[in-house]
Parts: sequence; structure tokens; C-alpha cells
Amino acid sequence: MYDGLLLPTDGSPHTTTAAGHALALARAFDATVHVLRVADIDGAAGLFDAGGVDDEFVERVEQEAAATVERTASLLAAAERVETAVVDGDPGEGIVEYGTEHGVDGIVMGTHGRRGLRRFVAGSVTEEVVRTTTVPVFTVRRADEDGDDEAPADESEPLAPDDLPRYETVLLPTDGSDTAAATVDHAIAVAEAFDGELHALSVVDPSSTGALPEAGPSESVVESLVEQAQHAVASVADRAAGAGVEIHTEVQQGFPARTILGYAEEQGVDIVVAGTHGRTGLGRVLLGSTAEHLVRRAEMPVCVVPAANRDAAMEEGDGGGDRP
Repeated sequence: MYDGLLLPTDGSPHTTTAAGHALALARAFDATVHVLRVADIDGAAGLFDAGGVDDEFVERVEQEAAATVERTASLLAAAERVETAVVDGDPGEGIVEYGTEHGVDGIVMGTHGRRGLRRFVAGSVTEEVVRTTTVPVFTVRRADEDGDDEAPADESEPLAPDDLPRYETVLLPTDGSDTAAATVDHAIAVAEAFDGELHALSVVDPSSTGALPEAGPSESVVESLVEQAQHAVASVADRAAGAGVEIHTEVQQGFPARTILGYAEEQGVDIVVAGTHGRTGLGRVLLGSTAEHLVRRAEMPVCVVPAANRDAAMEEGDGGGDRP
């Protein structure tokens, strides 16, 4: 499932947190970890770029980037294979392009712990990657959200295997759509790799029926939605059982993102595996999906499986069986 994992680094404490999860995944799946630093020359120059930057400035930025990569790579001594690279360009574009060129199967990135309004404003590098890549992205939030984003990470010692995170409780939100098939594959694979259990949750959102708010949807409509949700989680249960993974199913009513997060906290979930609905162009940039809300608000890691990845898997026949 994951033969190559990409770990972008910016030298911040968020990278150290993400490195632990990348190493845990690499050891579980016997994957190569690619440590990448995108040297953003224009961003580093800022206002001083008006008259152009000289070779000395570019060399200094690239040297700092190389040092950052090496410090991050030193954390991964327990990995079987680690590759390092520095490329110039825009961070979001550079990460996606490197991942495509090197055929990575997943990207592991830290998110910066915004609070208040800033937390709900799109535009971070992580969100850009989530929206534009065709491979799953594991987003990891720092435990200490109030920490200084610019503080140097403690990268003096390699990460100890015994201290790595484990995904023993995996949550898969499913809406029963045809495009969710490969998302189930990823969730089952993660649970199986960590000898964990899978929770399949389907959230019935009565407000999505288009009924007038004061009237609400009819009882028969809600019953139909609940029946579809039950079928969705039952389908996941069948596939999980076939893989030998312990499975729990749940159907709840409410707003999807809020309900998913509440369930995750109640059950002590270690990671959420969620799919996107394949928006492209301007619509994908402006319209927040449930998956994007999870990335912004979840305290636990979120693995976002993009529609392009699911479509490719189904074309190859990897998403066989009933569609959840």
C-alpha cells in the first residue's frame, strides 16, 4: 500500500511531530521515507526580491535547506531506507511535483496549530497539498498548539521505535458513495498494519435533504437515509472482516464534521481516514469539504485520500466488492 512516503520539512517543531508518524508508517509498511525541503527563494527574499537576489543569497538559502533536511533525516535512523532532497520553488507545488516524479504513495505533513479565525482560513501549504495531490496525505497536528511555530525543533536524538505513535484505533467516515471504495482499502490497510481495530461511521445529515429548515425532512426521508447509512457501514464491515480486521460500526445523525470529531474523541481514535469528493478548479479551492474541516480541527492525525487516488485504484480493480 505504502512503498514510498514523502516527509516535507521546514525545520519547525511540526516537522519533528510529523517525522514520528512518518517513521511509524515506514516501519509498519516497510516503506522508504523521502525527506524533502523546498527552498523557497522568492519567499525567503521577501521585499528584498524587488531588485533580484544574488547567487550568494541563493546559495545560503539552499545550504540552510540542506542542513534542515539532514537534521530531519537524522531523526529517522530506525527507518530501513531514507532518501533526502532539496528543490527550489514554491513549497506546495514543489512537494506535489516531487511526490509525482518519485512515485510516492503517501505524504506526511505537520499542520500549524492555528486558533480562532486563522484556523479556518485556507491557504496553508498543507491544505494546498491536500487539495492538489493525487496521493493520500497524513496530516499531523502538534500536541502543543500554543507552541512557537518558529522555534527550532529538538532534533538532537533519533526517534526511538518504542516511542513511535501507533494507529490502533482507526476511524473511517463513510457516506456510502461509489467513490469511497479505495478509502476503505487505505483504512483497512492502516488498521491491519498496526494490528488495530477499525470503526466505520456513517453520519446522516437531515439538513442535506433540501427540506425547509422550519419543517425539516419527513420521517420517511430520514429513515431512508439511515437505511443507506447502515448499508454503507455493513459493506465496510464485510470487507474488514475479510481482511481479518476487528470492526465496529455506527450510524449517527448530525452535521458530518462535528459528529465525526465528537465520535473520534469519545472512542479515543488514533487516526481518521477520510476521502474527498473530487472537486476541481475554483470550486475545490473555495468549497470546504468535510475532509478539509477534519484536517483543520481534528486533534488526531487525519489521512485524506483524494478522489484521483480512489479513481485510479478502482480502474486497476483494487476497489473490488461492494461500494460503501
